[in-house]
Amino acid sequence: MSVNSADPANPVDVVLVKGGRTKIRYAAELLSDDGTRIAVRAPWAGDGVRDFGFVRFEPGDVFTEYYWRDRWYSVKEVRDGTGALKGWYCDITRPATRSGAELVVEDLDLDLWRSADGTQVFRLDEDEFADSGLAERDPGAAAAAVSALDTLEALATVAGGLESLLV
Repeated sequence: MSVNSADPANPVDVVLVKGGRTKIRYAAELLSDDGTRIAVRAPWAGDGVRDFGFVRFEPGDVFTEYYWRDRWYSVKEVRDGTGALKGWYCDITRPATRSGAELVVEDLDLDLWRSADGTQVFRLDEDEFADSGLAERDPGAAAAAVSALDTLEALATVAGGLESLLV
């Protein structure tokens, strides 16, 4: 099976929730679930191209996504249509839950990007996180989110750091 093929034999819907509402729902292929970490693969689920300036997500891109039931983040390996690695996009989230063919993840606004060559590591959306009011509503969750972002940033700056989470 090529890195970009999808086997519909193990379908799962990924549901990204933000602010109590479904932000996006998309079909993915369940690759594994060991009880703690869940891995899925899905094509780019956005409409058209999303250009962040430092990376473009576009039709043909494939995301291999890793979620944990005991960690406050997800890590998404992003490849283009030819299989070339673009980098890793990390979402700061509450721990994932899976019920049957539905994987639900609550997005906490913070994100991190690491380019394939490791030369670019960006913390993203810290202003959105501050504006979300999570620190006032749920200080424990806000602290866990910031700690998760710090952990991912530290891993992203070390060769093989993010990759070590995915083996």
